[in-house]
Amino acid sequence: MKRRVSQCPVCQQNLKISALQCPDCGLELRNSFEMSVFEKLSDEQYNFLMIFLKNRGNLRNLQNELKISYPLAKKRLDDLLTALGIAEDVPDEELEEIDVHNIKIDTASKKASEIIKAKLVESGGRAMVRTYTGELREIQAAANGKQFLCPQLIPYDYTVFDAVVDLLMKSPGYCARKGNARNFKLGEPGCEENTVAGAVLVYMGKKPGESGLDPVFILAAVLEWAGIATNGRGYIALTEKYRCML
Repeated sequence: MKRRVSQCPVCQQNLKISALQCPDCGLELRNSFEMSVFEKLSDEQYNFLMIFLKNRGNLRNLQNELKISYPLAKKRLDDLLTALGIAEDVPDEELEEIDVHNIKIDTASKKASEIIKAKLVESGGRAMVRTYTGELREIQAAANGKQFLCPQLIPYDYTVFDAVVDLLMKSPGYCARKGNARNFKLGEPGCEENTVAGAVLVYMGKKPGESGLDPVFILAAVLEWAGIATNGRGYIALTEKYRCML
């Protein structure tokens, strides 16, 4: 069933229903009817709500179906409650404390994955990175020594950064468009394999025509935090310092 449009496509203001009609007898009621809060949800929020209800509120089952981490599922639930106007003030989700002394690092490696892991361990296993829009996001080393965690992402292996660097090394001027895997599938204009978003989907084993999550806003922030790349408006470029290191 197609959802009702709730916002004006021109000025983005909330629309109101001005007429209701009975399909059987043709009776028509005219007035100014407000839309419910459910009709004002974004498509992502609406789909999340449907899957949440289908799984009877079981976040673990929802995580498995959407293939997302618990922190991300929790955040989307909080966003949904806020959109519905029933959210309560709760403390921000905290990442689990880990002992970074058991994580092995290769300080001599020039790979982006090892440089980022080493810097994260040196920071005590936690760090705050700044996105292009200026928002601070927390990242943390996972206890397995292979992944990093962020409340806004599913766990990613550090080697995802090597995939991004490989793309940048092959790109003109060591620079590539970020792309958009949130609204486009792999291979579609805006999410080609020569974009960062496309390269990450390929890294995750996706094939042309398949979709996936878009972690580029965090990955770009981490690469800039580590001094490996510049996080620009719509693009990522390797820094001269890192190129000289290679």
